[in-house]
Amino acid sequence: MNLQYVLRKLAEVMSWDDDTAQAEFARIELMSRMKYDGYQDFLAGARFSERLLDWVQQFGALEDRKTAYRFVRDQLIFISTAEMHHLIGLSWPEFFRPEILRFVADSYGIADYQVRVHQEASNALGKLQRKCLFIELSDGARIDVFRRANPGTISNEQIVTTSRFNREKWDDLLKDLQDELGDAEARFEFVFLLDDFTASGTSLLRFVDGKWKGKLRRFWDESRQFAGSHLSDDVRIHVHHYLATQRAREAVLQRHAERAAEGNWFDAEFTFGMVLPQSIRMEETENADVLDLISRHFDASIAPEKHVRESGCESMMFGYGDSRLPVILDHNTPNNTIPLLWATSSGNQDVHQMRPLFPRRQRHDVLDDSLDKQGQVLNG
Repeated sequence: MNLQYVLRKLAEVMSWDDDTAQAEFARIELMSRMKYDGYQDFLAGARFSERLLDWVQQFGALEDRKTAYRFVRDQLIFISTAEMHHLIGLSWPEFFRPEILRFVADSYGIADYQVRVHQEASNALGKLQRKCLFIELSDGARIDVFRRANPGTISNEQIVTTSRFNREKWDDLLKDLQDELGDAEARFEFVFLLDDFTASGTSLLRFVDGKWKGKLRRFWDESRQFAGSHLSDDVRIHVHHYLATQRAREAVLQRHAERAAEGNWFDAEFTFGMVLPQSIRMEETENADVLDLISRHFDASIAPEKHVRESGCESMMFGYGDSRLPVILDHNTPNNTIPLLWATSSGNQDVHQMRPLFPRRQRHDVLDDSLDKQGQVLNG
């Protein structure tokens, strides 16, 4: 669609005068070019300006359209591909390698900075780096980007592109390790579990209907049988998210501690590339007009009842777990984000028909539950 036509139509819908229209057009074009046009779930050839025009027209009153537009213009947090790749690239030098370096330094009773000039310690560091296994917890972890960001340091034989894989895959990984090091007794000493974003910590670990669920529980259930054979007896597990909210960080640490207190669990290091502060949450005191708009334009049928129950809140009106986030990721929109930005109504004409600005693609929410029920294991 012609950009100038879209902008003129938007000015008409928003009742902008010429001066306001010119100022807002400049904003929209800049936002689109720098970030929003790169949203991966737009249809081929579609642009943000077209989506914005369609989105604001779902609001009948002019004042509602103005409120919705201000919300997007002033409060939306969009994590672009370049920004996410930067966070991915920081994982190894800022979080993983220092942990391995400290381990070697402690083993030889030297300072971290002395490892490279200590011949035995330096050799041990090289071998230990090869004894690291990197597993993605979801497709959003983009472990291929992580691998390319560390050429010559991490090999393809250390990368696993699924969190669930069978014994044959475990055997192949171990054989590659032992062959490369020339050591039939070699085992993996570190396991790094990678994911892109956690907003509530629920998909990682949660206690529902009297039992623990989530990615960590499944990893533990399926990997502990390989302790001693493929993993060293004292394997170190490191869980890393490129991006998290402060709320999720606190919840993850608390739930892990609660599960560990029950016994038959594992120690883990949790790190986060960037933590979004609690202040980004759309609280009522500062955002009464936006939250009122949301409450009047919500279709409860967008969310399965089961997900609403597991989220611990009565409604998905403000996002999963009442998260109230204005966050969009370049490759998908989290369901913790306010649904007004991503939800599509099913067609019940008795309620407001929600139209998304950034269409959301279902990812692990459904997949995790179906695999739990079927007990399937994916091949690596």
